[in-house]
Amino acid sequence: MTGPAPPGGFTVELPAWSGPFRLLADLILEQKVDVCDVPIARVTDRFLEHAREADRWSLEEATWFLAVCAVLLELKVGRLLPRPEELDEEDLLGGSPDLAYARSLELQAFRRVARWLGQRIEAEAEYFTRDVGPGEGFAHLYPDVLAGVGADDLARVAAALLRPPPVLDLSHVTPVRVTIAEAIQAVEERLARLGRARFRELVADCVERIHVVVRFLALLELHREGKVELSQAEAFGEIEVGWRA
Repeated sequence: MTGPAPPGGFTVELPAWSGPFRLLADLILEQKVDVCDVPIARVTDRFLEHAREADRWSLEEATWFLAVCAVLLELKVGRLLPRPEELDEEDLLGGSPDLAYARSLELQAFRRVARWLGQRIEAEAEYFTRDVGPGEGFAHLYPDVLAGVGADDLARVAAALLRPPPVLDLSHVTPVRVTIAEAIQAVEERLARLGRARFRELVADCVERIHVVVRFLALLELHREGKVELSQAEAFGEIEVGWRA
C-alpha cells in the first residue's frame, strides 16, 4: 500500500487550469492567475473525490486544503465586493465655489468643536472621583432623599410631565390648500370643453406656485391613465395637451 500523496497533490480540471491544485494555489497567491476564474465549489468536489479514492484520510492534506480554500475565498470575496472610490479634492468640492465655501465653513466649525472638546477633556483630566464611600458607622447620617415623597407626589409629577400642552403650535405646518383630485377635476373639465390646450392655459387661473405644481402632477396622472396626450416640440418649449378620454 502506497502512502498518501503530498498535500495539494490532487489534480483539478477547470476551464482556466488543468493540473495539480498546489501549483494552481501558488499561481493565484502570486497573482499570476485570477482567483475569480477558479470555481472553489468544483475544486472542493474534486478534493472530496480524491479523499474517497485515497487509501486513508490525510489530516495534513485536509488541513492544508481548508487553509488554502479559506484564503482563496477571502481573495474572491474581496474581488467581487465593490471597492470605495478614493475621491480627490476636486470631487469632494464638486467644482462649485459655493460648495467649496460651504465645506470651508463646515471645516471651521469642526475645528472649533475639536478645540473645545480638547480643552474640556484636558480640564476634566484634573478631576478624580472618590471610589470609597463613608464607613458603615456613618450610614445613619445619610439623608433620606425620599423621606418626604409619597405616592400622591409621584402621581402629580407624572401627570404634569405626561399631560400634553394646552395649546399645540401648528404655525410651522403648511396647510393643504389644493389636492391632486381637485386639480384633475379642473383639468378634465377644461380639456373636455376645449379638446386641446397648452399647459400655460391650463394653469392661467393658478394664484400660487404650489397650485401650478399640483396642476402639473394632475396632468401626469391623467397621462398615466391614458386620458390625455402630451407633446413638446423642443426642450423647455410649450407643452401641448390633448384630450383623449
